[in-house]
Amino acid sequence: MSWVLGVDSGGSGLRFALAETAASAPDSGTGAVPEAAAVTATAEPVRTGPSGIEARHLLGQLLPAVDTLLARVGADTGLSAVAIGAAGMATLGDELRAELPAALERALGVRRLALAADAVTAYAGALGQRPGAVVAGGTGMIALGTDLTDWRRADGWGHLLGDCGGGAWIGRAGLEAAMRAHDGRRGGSAFLLSALEAVFGPAGDLPGLLYPRTDRPALLASFAPEVAARAADDPVAAGILAAAARQIAEAAAAVCPPDGDCEVAFTGGLFKLGEPLLGPLRAELAGQLPHATTVPAAGDPLSGALVIAAALAAGTLTLPSHPRLLRVLTEHP
Repeated sequence: MSWVLGVDSGGSGLRFALAETAASAPDSGTGAVPEAAAVTATAEPVRTGPSGIEARHLLGQLLPAVDTLLARVGADTGLSAVAIGAAGMATLGDELRAELPAALERALGVRRLALAADAVTAYAGALGQRPGAVVAGGTGMIALGTDLTDWRRADGWGHLLGDCGGGAWIGRAGLEAAMRAHDGRRGGSAFLLSALEAVFGPAGDLPGLLYPRTDRPALLASFAPEVAARAADDPVAAGILAAAARQIAEAAAAVCPPDGDCEVAFTGGLFKLGEPLLGPLRAELAGQLPHATTVPAAGDPLSGALVIAAALAAGTLTLPSHPRLLRVLTEHP
């Protein structure tokens, strides 16, 4: 038996999970998630600088967390593998890829390291190491699929260029409909105008509140539950969620392996909006992906990081490598 570490780095901080796993595994494709023996978290997100995600800042939070977790379980051995999933890894992970392998080997003796985009750890947490597609929805939205040969990605381009159907997208559409009602323009919603004023205050003050914020996507997404709450009584709100469902299904269709049936899992806080979104989504999937089977997600991105770390330790990692989405930077000695 050996210890592996999974890390999930996002906009609200970092989560760390330690698991004991066998040195070899008979079947790495079942999607089984190693049981975490200990978990800890920090509330400070990793800083991003001119060179991308800052390796030293991440390391400064990771090393104390490892000490805490190993002490908590009374482990007398070090780590055999580490998998780090991070938001922004695909586009902002160059510094991590350049500096972390040597730093972790020096500090912890770790020689097996995987760096993954958070969409990949979401995939591994939801489906393990089997073919299929995963849609991860929260403030943003990204779909990722694989036939275990290559990855297919759709969206995840941020709230200005995409994330279509995600929380910020729904919230922005709802606020736009509210502002239309405020102005007396067609397409407005008095229901959503009332919700806007209850949450944010006078509608005319909203631009001054929204535009200076550095967390605009999160602020937009905070209005998505208000849209869902009014969908039963407001055709404008219902139409926004129907349009979001169409966007989500289109992303899933774009990444499903083209041959044969496709398992699709949905993960993330977006889908906690419930039936106002899930009902239209089921209808869209039936039309756009009639050959797909929707399955429940087995675990979350932190669980996915453990899946990757355990497979890396056992030499059974079958998820395809990719220079930006999933990069294994160390090898078995």
